[in-house]
Amino acid sequence: MPALPAAGDPFDALGDSNRRAIVELLGSGGRTVQEIADALPISRPAVSRHLRLLKNAGLVIDEPRGTRRIYQLQGEGVEAVQRYLLEVWGDAATRFRLLARNARPNPKNR
Repeated sequence: MPALPAAGDPFDALGDSNRRAIVELLGSGGRTVQEIADALPISRPAVSRHLRLLKNAGLVIDEPRGTRRIYQLQGEGVEAVQRYLLEVWGDAATRFRLLARNARPNPKNR
């Protein structure tokens, strides 16, 4: 697996449905903890814990703005996960497509 930008494992972090929901929300732009909590059925303290794990895994960064912190996706962490998935599954997906094309029923053989 390619080197990841943080100490935590992004796949462990993404193993929780609430953290995946947070990542999906942040995919449309930065949000505060309260905005994330308002959009999900979990408490603000729970959102903070999930964000801490996502940040430790290199998937999220935070930026202070006045008295609030804005959380957003960390591009390098997300790209590292994407590279890993392409590395592992890219060849498999290509082989699967070739197999699917070659396994199609030939109308002439009917």
